[in-house]
Amino acid sequence: MIVVDTNVIGYLFLSSEQSQLSEQAFIKDNEWYAPLLWRSELRNVLSLYLRKKILLLSQANQIMNNALELLKEREYKVSSSAVLKLANESNCSAYDCEFVSTAIGLQIPLITSDKQLLKKFPDVTKSLKSFCD
Repeated sequence: MIVVDTNVIGYLFLSSEQSQLSEQAFIKDNEWYAPLLWRSELRNVLSLYLRKKILLLSQANQIMNNALELLKEREYKVSSSAVLKLANESNCSAYDCEFVSTAIGLQIPLITSDKQLLKKFPDVTKSLKSFCD
């Protein structure tokens, strides 16, 4: 069981330099969790790909459906007060702190490539690369 941020989810479904690492992470542990926010963040990434004509609408919908299936029944509802406390203490965005809060709540690591999260929450986070090694 691991918490993954939206970037790690996106790397699994969208071709990038990090895709291979995301695939390795999935092979290593395919029980991925995320706060509900991941949905909006991935939709935002997909809409960017649509605007840039990198994806067709049908492809974006398929990716979203595949991601929804992957995280089915593994979406976490976070406490607003916990997220705001983490954001206040770290100066990280509330969006990022939703993933940290999820990891803390589930007592499992957050796998991320976000350098700020890795620096501010070393006891909770693990880099995608080190998780795969």
